Amino acid sequence: MDDVALMRALHVLAIVHWIGGLCFVTLVVLPLAAAEGRLALFEIVERRFSAQVRLSVPVAGLTGLWMAWRLDLWDGFVDPASWWLAAMAGLWLVFVLILFVVEPLLHARFAGLVRARPVTALRFVTFAHWGLLALAALTAFGAVGGVHGLFAR
Repeated sequence: MDDVALMRALHVLAIVHWIGGLCFVTLVVLPLAAAEGRLALFEIVERRFSAQVRLSVPVAGLTGLWMAWRLDLWDGFVDPASWWLAAMAGLWLVFVLILFVVEPLLHARFAGLVRARPVTALRFVTFAHWGLLALAALTAFGAVGGVHGLFAR
């Protein structure tokens, strides 16, 4: 079996789970939680999804690193025409920091905000999710377009 094909398939699967989940939470769960005035709904879904995405994000990173190594893509990370490679790595790094550093450090503080000012907490979470979804969509568009020569010189 071709190891690059296997890594690419695992990479895409991990990203579909990760970004698809982000999209579902942003476009379905958060508006529903806001309409119902139930931040608890968001917290339940987010807790369950967060546990899953703590697996898919590392898989996406490891498979991406494997492909960069095997295909010797390192020069692409500094080539402006291949901006999407750096965007993928940057987006991945942002999520790694959020999932494994920021969330654990600020969990108790955010829980206090939820209790004291739930509307403010929901607005903050919604704004953050929309920003992350916009970055993810731009990155996905750039990656698929870049791989298929859309940005070739």
